[in-house]
Amino acid sequence: MSLLPPRLLVTGTDTEVGKTLVAAGLVAWARLRGVDARGWKPVESGTEENGGPADARLLHRASGGAEGDELPVVYPLPEPLAPVVAARRWEVALVPAVLDVSLESAAAGCEVLVVEGVGGALVEVAEGVMVADLATRWSLPVLVVAANRLGVLSHTLLTVEALQNRGAAVLGVVLNTVREGEPTVAEATNAAELGRLLPRGVPLLAQVPWIEPGARRDPAALAAAVEAVGDALSGGAG
Repeated sequence: MSLLPPRLLVTGTDTEVGKTLVAAGLVAWARLRGVDARGWKPVESGTEENGGPADARLLHRASGGAEGDELPVVYPLPEPLAPVVAARRWEVALVPAVLDVSLESAAAGCEVLVVEGVGGALVEVAEGVMVADLATRWSLPVLVVAANRLGVLSHTLLTVEALQNRGAAVLGVVLNTVREGEPTVAEATNAAELGRLLPRGVPLLAQVPWIEPGARRDPAALAAAVEAVGDALSGGAG
């Protein structure tokens, strides 16, 4: 029996909050426990400056894939822009129906598919379709990743509210440490405040520690960093 939902959407309060690290970590965490889990990011922008789809590459590695494999990214977009803007500049058509079919292909043969969105929850993946809309379109429960920094309280509450207003089931929030060193007062108090302010039924699942850049390519290190998240989602079954 899977420790995680069969399909799960990881979104965030913004870009660069740690969605990929958490998503890849959960995939690796599940695989270490015998679950055939796979990570998938269907739309990724900024691939040119990263030498290709770096996020999809990390998810693929966490999924047990080998270097050099073809990555299952439906829409890799060169510039680090909102997908619709990047696609328009490169004359690429972002087609929701193509994403629908690709989801089924990505999920085929695995027990758990962790889908990572792009940018924040209200970023469009195609004109008129936001990341948040994928949750209801694909019947995916949602995990929200928030960066532990000043401003995270409002950003997180707004994200959760937007998801719930679209009918999405929000499993909880993960507070991710985005810098090393001694925490500021805001960083030291954000977890307690989120625990107090989040709506009933949306728990703060865990706080992910700082992950050294050199360890981010190691699925085992990512799995260890998100262990508390996986345990919370599985009811401690891990």
